[in-house]
Amino acid sequence: MTYRMRRLMTAGSTLAAAATLLAGGVFGVPTTEDSTTDTTRRQPRGDEATPIREIVTAPTGAAVVEPPYRGWSSWSMQSSNYPGLNPRGPASWLHEENVLTQARAMAKHLKPYGYEYVNIDSGWTATWDWQGGFDAHGRQTPDPERFPHGMKYVADEIHKLGLKAGIYLAVGLEKGSYDKGDLPIAGAPECSTHDIVYPDLRTTNGWDSSYKIDFDQPCAQAYVDSQAAMIADWGYDLLKIDGVGPGSFKSGPNYDNRPDIRAWHQAIAATGRDIQLELSWSLDRAAVKDWQVYADGWRIDTDVECYCDTLVTWNNSVDNRFYDVPAWVQHAGPEGWNNLDTVNVGNGEMDGLSDAERYSYMTLWAISAAPLYTGDDMTKLDALGRKLLTNREVLAINAAGRPASPVVPDALQQVWRVQNADGSYTVALFNLDRKPAVVGARWSDVGFAGPAAVRDVWADKGLGQQADGYVAMLPGHGSRLLRVTPNVPALSVEAEAAGNELAGTAKINECDGCAGGLKVGDLGEGASVTVKGILTERAGAYDVTVSYVDGSSGRAIGLAVNGGPVQEVMLGGADDDRWDRPQGETLRLSLARGQNTLTFSNVGGYGPDIDRVTVQAR
Repeated sequence: MTYRMRRLMTAGSTLAAAATLLAGGVFGVPTTEDSTTDTTRRQPRGDEATPIREIVTAPTGAAVVEPPYRGWSSWSMQSSNYPGLNPRGPASWLHEENVLTQARAMAKHLKPYGYEYVNIDSGWTATWDWQGGFDAHGRQTPDPERFPHGMKYVADEIHKLGLKAGIYLAVGLEKGSYDKGDLPIAGAPECSTHDIVYPDLRTTNGWDSSYKIDFDQPCAQAYVDSQAAMIADWGYDLLKIDGVGPGSFKSGPNYDNRPDIRAWHQAIAATGRDIQLELSWSLDRAAVKDWQVYADGWRIDTDVECYCDTLVTWNNSVDNRFYDVPAWVQHAGPEGWNNLDTVNVGNGEMDGLSDAERYSYMTLWAISAAPLYTGDDMTKLDALGRKLLTNREVLAINAAGRPASPVVPDALQQVWRVQNADGSYTVALFNLDRKPAVVGARWSDVGFAGPAAVRDVWADKGLGQQADGYVAMLPGHGSRLLRVTPNVPALSVEAEAAGNELAGTAKINECDGCAGGLKVGDLGEGASVTVKGILTERAGAYDVTVSYVDGSSGRAIGLAVNGGPVQEVMLGGADDDRWDRPQGETLRLSLARGQNTLTFSNVGGYGPDIDRVTVQAR
């Protein structure tokens, strides 16, 4: 190491300082054209070739997983008081013809862009006054007025359009299945619905609308098997199970539905049909390892719908996700996806959002690798709605399965970033304030040393070379989605990546602002982390950006290249006491040709936590 490159700005730079940078062009950002919106982007025609469904490779290269699904769901229009949607009372929108009309519209407008699931949500079993129906075996049956041809007919019609069908159940044994009598379980005549619940009839799920199933009873699995067999026989491809705990704002033994989800996982496998299992809602992150084993996706938050005169509003509850997603970033990947709920950006006035809010809404869902399913009226998509739902580059960002994370997770002005497979970065700027504000991204925070070419993804417009970062003036609740390509290719390796070596007290910790949501910390006496997989084409000097977290005034860390001498490096520290906000320090290091390792170790007193390292040729 010959010298250390200083950071352009301190971690605690203020909004006023950012405004000065914008005015003075310190980052080389155009100060006039930048704040305008380019509306001339060519929209792909609906008859363009349907893209092959992308397959996502896990960061380790060892696993392959389907990308987040795309589609439509009925609940947003069911839950709204928007004029004309529910003329017969709450949730009366849901009936057979409405669903099939939406399916036909989606097949016409969105199927070429990978939207394929038509999901029927809560209410398919209910009469207009919301009384559920059950068959002679205690299984849910469709209401004959809502679905006069039955659920198999609806799935068949959806399949004829080249789409997939989804259906809904609440977790537990619905009370009607028990209260209508001791009903024999289909396929298991020795079992009945009264055999599978606790004697005290304890309730479960987010509304206490079901009795809790006792899976110590041998007949319990038989009942779930019978439900799964019915859904498979009807031809459904996705099942949403709702009110699941721990989660759904409930806790304690009565609301621990992990045995239910294990039973459903087993039951679906026994059907031989490929049925995607989605869990809802506000799932407890402490139980995520179970969700990852037994399900394909999990809702991380409350309903996005506002239950008001529109489908959603910014405050109820689109904006919640910007603060709630970061803690979940680390859990998205080969085991399943973080579900942010419906993305309602297609209907303008009915959505209840400004145009700026619609862009920000779609951008967050896309960069979070979240399932993209809308609750809008597919027959009434407006021009902006079509653009937001069908931009192929944005859809590709989502399908890549690389969830972005924010540099500062709870600020009004946020920068989210993630490195793409080709070495470029997806960077999103968000202004969560009601008022216009300047939002700036520093390349050192993104994870590399500049300069870089910047492109506005939504506007489909290049923004030129930017030396050290990018700054934009954004409207209230506005955003900017960028593709950033460093002039010098960058290789990033996470400190917590598989194959790295931790010694002593070093351990992987959560970090909402860190890339991937994790860091390596607790670097006390005798502790170290060795970052491997740093591959270079030739020996020589390289710029190595160390992303670290230090909520103190600065800490020393030992750094050894390829097992060589330990050199003490003083990293800059922070202006506050935050341990979830990484910073970047670029060092000039001599690396060998081929594989290299960097070992960060304690040199007296705890060292800073390490987020990742990024290597660029000089």
